[in-house]
Amino acid sequence: MRQVILDTETTGLSWERGNRVVEIGCVEFIERRPTGRNFHRYLNPRCEFEAGAQEVTGLTLEFLADKPLFEDIVEEFLEFIDGAELVIHNAAFDVGFLDNELRLAGSQYGKLADRCAIEDSLLLARQRFPGQRNSLDALCKRLGVDNAHRQLHGALLDAQLLAEVYIGLTSGQEEIGFGSDTRAAEAAADAVAAFQGRSERPRPRVAVEAAELVAHEARLQVLRAKAGRAIWDPVPEEVASES
Repeated sequence: MRQVILDTETTGLSWERGNRVVEIGCVEFIERRPTGRNFHRYLNPRCEFEAGAQEVTGLTLEFLADKPLFEDIVEEFLEFIDGAELVIHNAAFDVGFLDNELRLAGSQYGKLADRCAIEDSLLLARQRFPGQRNSLDALCKRLGVDNAHRQLHGALLDAQLLAEVYIGLTSGQEEIGFGSDTRAAEAAADAVAAFQGRSERPRPRVAVEAAELVAHEARLQVLRAKAGRAIWDPVPEEVASES
């Protein structure tokens, strides 16, 4: 199975307000293993950053001024992702921006969903960790992914971190989903053997003081007076023979 872990950086939070993509980062996985193939491009957005967006990415219009436009790299980008399953954190955000870029580049390019299956790792995280913070940073901390070098948001770096987080989120599915009958039978046999081993061990014996024995016998006498016998008493022979 071919997957592409994808992240974007943008000039703001809403493509409907005219914000554009300024960076795309992609990491290719096949059968849950990185292939070493990445796609990374900075883009000239031809628009201003919204307040606060520059501080998040550290990118400036001066730095992006000589970078290609999205329409200059659209063919290369689509060739990289075509037919793959895209793994995106908060997919609705990135897909909305990229679909808008594709629309502006030309109607012939369609939408991402026409070319790729899309897996939202944020939804996966919410299912696994309901009620908890599931940002990329929070998941890195929870799943033991080292993100100490992440001082700013960067599309390729975030895609690489998300790849590790995604593997952590989805690891163990083979074990959770029922494996082969042989492995299941072996696991069951091991569990039975472990239980039998515990049951054959000597049971601990508790020393009871004489005063406790006297109190216990007094309580049994009360039960016998009410019910004829206590459950701890030996079963009479005639009752045993009838059983």
